[in-house]
This record gives sequence, structure tokens and C-alpha cells, in this order.
Amino acid sequence: MMSFCGDPASLAGYQWWLCYLTNNNHFSLYSSFLTVMALLALTAPLAMILGFAGALARRSGIFPLNLFGQIYTSLARSVPEIIFFLFVPIAMDQAFEYIRHKIKCPEVTDPVYQGNDFVVCAAAKLPLSTSDAWVHSTYGFLLAALGFAIVFGAHAANTIHGALNAVPKNQLETAASYGMSRRQSFWRIHLPQMWGYALPGLSNLWMILIKATPLLFLLGVEDMVYWAGQISGTKTAAYYDYPHGDWRLGYFAALLVFYLLMTRVSEIVFGRLSAHFATGQATLGGGSTQGLQA
Repeated sequence: MMSFCGDPASLAGYQWWLCYLTNNNHFSLYSSFLTVMALLALTAPLAMILGFAGALARRSGIFPLNLFGQIYTSLARSVPEIIFFLFVPIAMDQAFEYIRHKIKCPEVTDPVYQGNDFVVCAAAKLPLSTSDAWVHSTYGFLLAALGFAIVFGAHAANTIHGALNAVPKNQLETAASYGMSRRQSFWRIHLPQMWGYALPGLSNLWMILIKATPLLFLLGVEDMVYWAGQISGTKTAAYYDYPHGDWRLGYFAALLVFYLLMTRVSEIVFGRLSAHFATGQATLGGGSTQGLQA
């Protein structure tokens, strides 16, 4: 904050705006932007890993793996996402604390579920009550990111499974006739061909993930929408250093522009990826997309 911002009541013009936009609340808004970007950067690869694991498990001939894949991908279609977002972080948090409770406090024999309360010993708490605030924030963020990854990983598994099935069988039969093993044909033929079918669905999932980031507040993580709502409402001189009227329209318009830009950039990136993977793409008729376009 600038040196002349010590007395907000004496400010006017650009100095008022400069000090207003660099106060602590606005820095919290700016840092929440980084939180959203970090969530996207962490969740997307995790969701893809879980998606591939779920899709391959569903195709597995090993019954336990196949059953896991069937259950994991079916839950995504059957249960509303908001239930997952609320259930998964809470369930994981309690599971971690329960395991720590059994390891660190074996002498405690009281049940952890006492009525409506979940009670573990102080040493089993995550994070510990003595931990710094940033540790609590990071732990909550990681739980939220893992919850998002599990939810979108299940949807990605459905998309990838469908894309793997969409690859023409004659491509794999040709690979086998050339002496390729199943592993070789998967990595050299099946997987590269799959991307052309999977990208449209995965791009939609990415767009939905971007639009789902405001749900972070439900998981205790303060995101951009939360801080925009906190800052933009009417502020009176009696309680705030920078009083102003109802500015919600301006703040949420800025968020609208941000999400539109994110969507537009994503469309361009996925469009180029789709064009790249469509080059020479085999079709059910045995030709390629280049031939169809010609």
C-alpha cells in the first residue's frame, strides 16, 4: 500500500482508487484468482489420471477392476455433482483423521462418532490446532482439489471409455495382423486414434470445470466470487475506510469477462488440438478425415 494511503478520508481522484484497489481485501481478491488457477492446474491432470484409470479398469478382464470401473463411472451419471463436492472432502478428512486417531491415540477407546459429532484426539486433527493459518488454507484447498478431481475424473472416464470404443476395430485388427502385441497396438494405434473422439467431450468437461470453480466456497475455500461479493456491496463511512455504493454490477461484470476470456482461450486451444489429432484420423469406413474433407 502507498504511503499516502494512511488517511483514506483525505484521498480523492486517482489516489483514492489506487489505495482502494490495493487494500487488504482486494489483495485477497487477487490471491483468490491464483487459487482458482491453481485449482484448474491441479485438478485437470488429476482428473485425467483418474479418468484413464477408470476407463481402463472398466475395460479390464479382471473382475474386481472391471467392477470398480463400472461403479466409478456409473456414480458420475447417477449422483448430482454437488453431492460429490460436499461428500468427498468431508469423507476424506474424516478418514484421514480416523486413521491418525487409531495410530496416535490407541489408548483412547471412546467411539469417534458421538451422536452428531466426529471426535478424535487432538494429536489426530488435520491440520493441528497449533498450525499456521496457511497450513489450514492449503489443507482445505488440497481436499477441495481432490474432490473436484474425483468428480471430473469419473466424467472423464466415461468420455475416454466411449472414445476407446469408437476407434474402428479394423485399425486394431490390422495392427494385430502386422504382428503387434495388444500393448503395442494400444500405445501406437488405439490411444492416438482415441484422442480425436475424446477431445470434444473432454473440452466440454474442461468448460464445466471452469464454471464449477465458484463451488469452492461451499468447501471452505474463498474464491473470486466470494471476495467479489464481499467487497462490492454497499459500504458505509461508519464502518469502512473506503465507503461506496452498491458496486456489485461492476465487480460481477469483471468476473463475467474473466470467465468469457477463459472460455474463449480454451476453445482456441481445444480447436487446435482437435485439428492436430484429426489429421489422418481413421473413420468407420476405413478412410481418413483428410480424405473426407477433400
